[in-house]
Amino acid sequence: MSGGLRSLHEEDDDAHDRTVALFVDGPNVLRDDFDVDLDDVRTAGRQLGQLATTRLYLDEHATPGLIQAAEARGFEVVITSGDVDVKLAIDATELALDERVDVLAIASRDTDFKPVLEKAARNGVRTVAIAPGEYGRSDALQNAAHEAFVIEDEEANATE
Repeated sequence: MSGGLRSLHEEDDDAHDRTVALFVDGPNVLRDDFDVDLDDVRTAGRQLGQLATTRLYLDEHATPGLIQAAEARGFEVVITSGDVDVKLAIDATELALDERVDVLAIASRDTDFKPVLEKAARNGVRTVAIAPGEYGRSDALQNAAHEAFVIEDEEANATE
């Protein structure tokens, strides 16, 4: 199901000149109660600039179908045998500190990523929090980021 995006902060007009690293916390975003489509997450990343890195982090219980669907949509899938959050946080922080991207976008509802966004911002990287629906929005992540998006369900948009 295709949804819409709602920015929670001001949008930039010069987004096309920036490189973006998009990190998706699979277990916290791809839940039945959010009905998030990976295409919508990728679209959110593209609105921020040119995607340089697009990674979906999953645990060892991920189905082959989900992995295949993510790869077909252009995601690099990272499977962890341990805590997905730890691997994602380390990878995102490392990338932000290496100064290889202009924007770090994290799709999650987990406040564990607040320090990652803060560290990236201190290193001069623009930060973005992408929430899997209004119900899945983390105020802590939204407030830590320069910009925040909510991926909205099309049906919810039609009723507003």
